[in-house]
Amino acid sequence: MITLRNKILKKEVSEMPKESFPGRIFVVYTEPEARKAVEYLNTHSIVGVDTETRPSFKRGMMHKVALLQIATHDTCFLFRLNRLGLPDFLEEFLQNSVLKVGLSLRDDFAMLRKRNQGDPRDGNWIELQDYVPRFGIEEKSLQKIYALLFAKKISKAQRLSNWEAEVLTEAQQLYAATDAWACVEIYNYLEELRSHGNYRVEKVEEE
Repeated sequence: MITLRNKILKKEVSEMPKESFPGRIFVVYTEPEARKAVEYLNTHSIVGVDTETRPSFKRGMMHKVALLQIATHDTCFLFRLNRLGLPDFLEEFLQNSVLKVGLSLRDDFAMLRKRNQGDPRDGNWIELQDYVPRFGIEEKSLQKIYALLFAKKISKAQRLSNWEAEVLTEAQQLYAATDAWACVEIYNYLEELRSHGNYRVEKVEEE
């Protein structure tokens, strides 16, 4: 019997070993590269999706989404939208039948709509913040949900870095890939639990 807790303390997460994406990362700059990536992604039934936007430290100034991360269980493509834009075939992928899992998708969709007119929500999407409560989990952040399930910490150190930089650092690439991949891992793990039902929920009282 597997025990799922509804909540986890921030201090507990901070003491956990770090998790990072273990697979292949491809940075996509051009349309031909993007087409090949989409062809590959279309051979999968489920992917994780996330975006990154250059932070703005001036009130009222917002940048367009710079990076779109799409990951399978072992491969992640980092689409540099600040160079590539959002080509029709990539937008079509976001709206097709491949299951796409993400967290805080409303924010991602809003940022993507600033680049193109289409609404990605027309596709096949799972919002983890709506999905995990079915298992008694009350946390909303990717970091805490992942920590609850896998007892490992996803670092957020690169979140406010420059996602429009000429070259993304290895740390940025790994951070971006880990976030998208973690969505797939969470969904697959919980779906497996749901299929056999061999789990219980333990209520943790907040301090």
